[in-house]
Amino acid sequence: MPAELRESYEQLEELDIPVEHSPTVAHPIRVRSRPVPAGVRIARHTHPWAQLACTSRGVLRVATTDSTWMVPPSRAIWVPPNVTHEVAIVEHAYLRTLYLDPSVVPAGLAACRVVEVSPLLREVIAALDDGAISREREHLLGTLALDEITRSEPLPLSVPMPDEKRLRALCEAVLADPARGDSLESWAAEAGASTRTIARLFQRELGVSFSQWRQQAVLARAIPLLSQGRPLAQVARELGYQSQSAFSAMFRRAFGESPRAFFVRDGRGETEQPGRKDAD
Repeated sequence: MPAELRESYEQLEELDIPVEHSPTVAHPIRVRSRPVPAGVRIARHTHPWAQLACTSRGVLRVATTDSTWMVPPSRAIWVPPNVTHEVAIVEHAYLRTLYLDPSVVPAGLAACRVVEVSPLLREVIAALDDGAISREREHLLGTLALDEITRSEPLPLSVPMPDEKRLRALCEAVLADPARGDSLESWAAEAGASTRTIARLFQRELGVSFSQWRQQAVLARAIPLLSQGRPLAQVARELGYQSQSAFSAMFRRAFGESPRAFFVRDGRGETEQPGRKDAD
């Protein structure tokens, strides 16, 4: 996570998962539910199990060494076992997190991704979140949850981050101010490198052009703004677009639907459970 963004999160918490929520071979899927206020940041950490964190409201930002993901309402982020990551709560969120023992992690899910949460998966997660659940029901629901996770469609909500020092500084500056419409030449000069060098580094380190990467940065900033219900025209202006239609066209190319359709989901709220405000 860029330093500029990190400084805005004042409530730093360490990972502390109660034993009853830690998955085991005997109980390979565990669920935690809790409200988490905006501004909380879970420090960088690693754990031996996988997790699927979904939010019925609010927005999360999850960062690893080489990428950042924005997680809007009714979506989830998959984090495989042993991946170092940190979590920032961009907006007050209600989280349900599945922890999965490595013995049941589906094949083909070796990388982080943001996915759609189907109505069925949402209900299965809610059903698993029952302290009195029987062993048999836990097994059946867990099997169904794993199948739904495997089928979940990934969404283009990641912003890859490079290792090269000059390019990373440039990317962090763009993330801090994605509405700034400077040319690549201007950004390169600020980074202390030639335009050709920076263009080559984008392809070598991230496999995309500057304009393609910047679009992902804009989308990452757009997600929390749109989830707040701000007018589309206002969001478009804040992100440097001259018209609402131009922004909507870019959004539709990325997600296959309009911003309004993207944020229309079931809409049912979750009941907060008092006294549980830890996160990850």
